[in-house]
Amino acid sequence: MSKPVRTRFAPSPTGFLHVGNVRAALFPWLIAKQANGQLILRIEDTDQAREVEGAIEIMKETLSWIGISWDEGPDIGGPVGPYTQSERKESYLAWAQKLIDKGRAYADPYTPEELEALRDKAKAEKKPFLFRDYRPDNPPTWDGTQPLRFKSEPKAYQWHDEVMGDLSAGPEAVDDFIIIKSDGFPTYNFAHVVDDYEMSITHVTRGLEYISSQPKYLNLYEALEIPVPILVHMPHVMGTDGKKKLSKRDGAKSLLQYRDEGFLPEAMLNFLASLGWNDGTEQEIFTREELFEKFRLDRIQKAGARFDEQRLLWMNGHWIRQLTLDDLYARSKTFWQAEANNYDDDYKKQVLALIQERLKFFAEIPELTSFFFKDLPVNMELIDGNKQLKKLSHEELKALLEQAKATIEQSDFSASDLTDRLNQLLETTGQKPGILFSLIRIASTQAPFSPTLADTLSVLGRETTLRRIEATLASL
Repeated sequence: MSKPVRTRFAPSPTGFLHVGNVRAALFPWLIAKQANGQLILRIEDTDQAREVEGAIEIMKETLSWIGISWDEGPDIGGPVGPYTQSERKESYLAWAQKLIDKGRAYADPYTPEELEALRDKAKAEKKPFLFRDYRPDNPPTWDGTQPLRFKSEPKAYQWHDEVMGDLSAGPEAVDDFIIIKSDGFPTYNFAHVVDDYEMSITHVTRGLEYISSQPKYLNLYEALEIPVPILVHMPHVMGTDGKKKLSKRDGAKSLLQYRDEGFLPEAMLNFLASLGWNDGTEQEIFTREELFEKFRLDRIQKAGARFDEQRLLWMNGHWIRQLTLDDLYARSKTFWQAEANNYDDDYKKQVLALIQERLKFFAEIPELTSFFFKDLPVNMELIDGNKQLKKLSHEELKALLEQAKATIEQSDFSASDLTDRLNQLLETTGQKPGILFSLIRIASTQAPFSPTLADTLSVLGRETTLRRIEATLASL
């Protein structure tokens, strides 16, 4: 492009941001970053009844956590502010007056009841309701107390969308629509066209649900005599069943909830980018820098992308395994159970090193590591319910565990020495690892799962390991 690329993310402050909302911010950010352009944050708060207190700060916190930055916005200003629609009413009224002066806007005199009667009339006549078929012959002078409608000039349109390709629609898709509501605030249909022009937005990115309204917008662009920006209608992020758009009412979680559960921003950014986009290869893991380099509009898919939380868990686990132990420990500090406060950093790092390979998100840490910090009560169900151990009687298990205890007592408790002694014990007893090692693991941890046995015993140490084995022997 000959002029600088400028994109925008324009959320309404109606609550938290979920995966679909933030993906709507990610793509325009990547478009801008790749072209050394700017991303503008604009708050579309013209629907005052739906505004949620504190929502704007939550939005900014969410974007900042995932690493999406903006170059202009309500908090940092910029040359084309204000960046909050409720503070731009004078601009909308000025553009609305231009339409009135050109005969392209009129006051809507109908009450809601009268409008509903017109809809019923169209239904009875078995034809689609188009407001332009019922325009008032002599509309009153607009005084700001009535809705102001755009007076369309129906025609067929052909246009290009960067994702959906070449599109067209007949004149039936163009209708009169409200541009200023009776409360004095503009509608989205009007405000975003004005804002995008005044803010020099080059790429208009929005959800696929708006594509059916594009002919109306094209009619409005012509009436306002302003150029049409590059259009980018993005595929929906679908729910887990892939049947309908992901939404809050269907249980979509706040992105900050994932943060509070211990998901990494790098993983979430990677995951969101993969919802509806790929670089044409089998690559699934992308750093921020790789996304800046490889993102292309023509690689955005047309079909909706299903939200798969299991894939997010896999991806987050991958990113966790890339962290150095010190970085992992620093990021996970707030997720440890209270008992861990009784142990020093070095011990907790040893524990963390054992679970890093299987850790999917930080909130799992207490469940995976509780036995490293406190003695859990002996749970005979872990033994009696084990498909291998239940083949042996308690007397046989007790004899086997006593033999194991005698072998472990002789170890220096380094992982390598414990490994050698446990392997020798396998040969001596002739038992399967699924029996011998499961018995020792349950006796020393009272947990259904644990990291590698020798490493676990080494970190637990001699005193704790032998004390717990004694407790299990007593129960047997």
